[in-house]
Amino acid sequence: MARLNLIAVFLLGLALSLAGTLACSDVTNYLSEIPPGTGAFNPGGGGPPGYGYGATYGTGGSGGEPGPPQCDDELKRCATIFTLAKGSEQTAEVRGDWAPDGWDLGMPMTLEGDTWTAEVDVPWDVAVQYKFVLDGSTWIIDPDNPTQVDDGEGGFNSLLAGQTCEEWTCVPPLLGDFDWRDAVLYFVFVDRFLDGNQSNNGSPVSGVETPANFQGGDWAGVIDKIEEGYFTDLGVNTLWLSVPAANTNASGLGTDGHMYSAYHGYWPTDLNATQPRFGSMQELIDLVDAAHQRDLKVIIDYAMNHVHVDSPVYSQHQDWFWPLDNNGQYCVCGQGCSWDGAEGRRCWFTDYLPDFNFTVQAARDYSVNNAIQWALDTGVDGFRLDAVKHIEDAWLTDLRAKVKTDIEAVTEQHFYMVGETFTGNKSTIAYYVDPSTMLDGQFDFPMRNALVSTLLIRAASMQDLDNFLSDNDGYYGAGIMSTFVGNHDVPRSIHFAQDSPVWSDPWADGKNLAWNNKPSLPGQLSAFERVANAFAVLFTLPGVPLIYYGDEVGLPGAGDPDNRRFMQWSGYTAGQTFLRDRIATLASIRADHPALRRGSRTTLSVTNDTLAYRMNEAADEVVVVINRGDGSANVSGVPSGSYTDEIDGSAHNGPDISVPARSARVLVAN
Repeated sequence: MARLNLIAVFLLGLALSLAGTLACSDVTNYLSEIPPGTGAFNPGGGGPPGYGYGATYGTGGSGGEPGPPQCDDELKRCATIFTLAKGSEQTAEVRGDWAPDGWDLGMPMTLEGDTWTAEVDVPWDVAVQYKFVLDGSTWIIDPDNPTQVDDGEGGFNSLLAGQTCEEWTCVPPLLGDFDWRDAVLYFVFVDRFLDGNQSNNGSPVSGVETPANFQGGDWAGVIDKIEEGYFTDLGVNTLWLSVPAANTNASGLGTDGHMYSAYHGYWPTDLNATQPRFGSMQELIDLVDAAHQRDLKVIIDYAMNHVHVDSPVYSQHQDWFWPLDNNGQYCVCGQGCSWDGAEGRRCWFTDYLPDFNFTVQAARDYSVNNAIQWALDTGVDGFRLDAVKHIEDAWLTDLRAKVKTDIEAVTEQHFYMVGETFTGNKSTIAYYVDPSTMLDGQFDFPMRNALVSTLLIRAASMQDLDNFLSDNDGYYGAGIMSTFVGNHDVPRSIHFAQDSPVWSDPWADGKNLAWNNKPSLPGQLSAFERVANAFAVLFTLPGVPLIYYGDEVGLPGAGDPDNRRFMQWSGYTAGQTFLRDRIATLASIRADHPALRRGSRTTLSVTNDTLAYRMNEAADEVVVVINRGDGSANVSGVPSGSYTDEIDGSAHNGPDISVPARSARVLVAN
């Protein structure tokens, strides 16, 4: 007998908290905005390099049993099992209108005894038409479902009434012709990337040492690399540019005793002008146009928490800013005021960065309208939003509303907004992830911690990684998170991956080697292989994988400012060439397989040093096998059959797959 029934798939959801009581374990190294050297950690961009943001790390969850993720009904999906009694056919699949490609890409059915079975996520409370396809060519209706509708071709489709469920999943909202789940993000740290126009370099900021000074990178250099095809060849389709607004030419004293310039972009003065050392507004527009001509999206870093004390906005509208002296309380974050809670939203990152008071409607309107104007003037496709837990929620909800009316209504394309909340606490990160009202996603710091702990420094086991992934799968609902192993606030990944890691704590800020005894490029290939394994995981799971400039060649560097060395463009070692080529290969594989970008994950086997999992999306299925050990391994649990490794083209047969030391295989059935 064939049957059709609904099953509930339990997913970890968003743990919602009151904004005013969030305990954010922010451990950000925002060495780009606060003077360095306190030994603490920063919560997000915008402070002087080296100031600390707060408290504990932790990989924490919600602290309670999470329910299903929160999203609009139109984004909800209910897991439904379709079954069909086996006849003489050798294969079966179910096709239907539950997705735009549901009639073209069938869901393969698995034989369980004498019954074919397939699980499909169907839209919430929407009737679904479907048919079974036998042996790839014979279409039949469901013999056990009497409800049918005309298929428009002289036959009938089976009809499933609209389904609702107690445990649902969420899909991202889609608008336009680009699905942001398909993005591969590259962070272009403009000042340190490529000097394409020496005439705009300006003079170095007086009294600031070279590592913390402007070094000449500009938008002309980015355009050169766009037109050269560097990003396309690497498999990147989205660029994140550092803050484009004009910043101060003054220096700021770091708590490590060194002076810093605003090369990073997080000390804005004129929010309506471009950074002249990067180029003119027309050059930024030209960059975006050049990117679009090559099918590259562009997002810009927008720092909304504060301005530099030299900013005319501050001198003209001091009532738009929180006072540094709060009734006799010196309210610098971590020095008189907490990084967290209500004080965390009003404290200054340092005494030369006045903090916007977004409870003042005029201040909020000014800032939101300024962000919208940058998008309209440049034609960019999204924002990376800095230090989101340090502003009022109303700023985010106002921005999302304006994006819908002022940008998306005109472009008919979704405007992607990803936030930065540097913490290991997943529920804190999840609080801001709501594509309808706040953010599309955030940077997944807990995942970075898991990857560094297991694949790079090897302090935790692959069982620990699998446990983390099982909890993380679907945790952020319809959110499109950005996943990464390196960024501008942590030491370079290559040093965690050395045979003897330079830092054994994945949350280490690397400040101990930022100025003296700086780490050099590792000579052993093993470090590059371990980083490649981390990218293999990133590129075979949903999310927007991030490449921090230079990580594709294992650029060395300790804490800020050493983790922002100028990009290396030649003289690569064998290890650097291997890593760059492997990342490009992984990006190409990802582009070829929807299962890797938006599929569901199933663990096949896990040991202390190995992990195998399967990714499924409709008819697309990929098996990923990782060996982090220093010797070759036979990894079990892969379904029987013949496979091709998409990385090197080698042939394999399940259920046991041989994987060299510190390597990954991405397997597709023949």
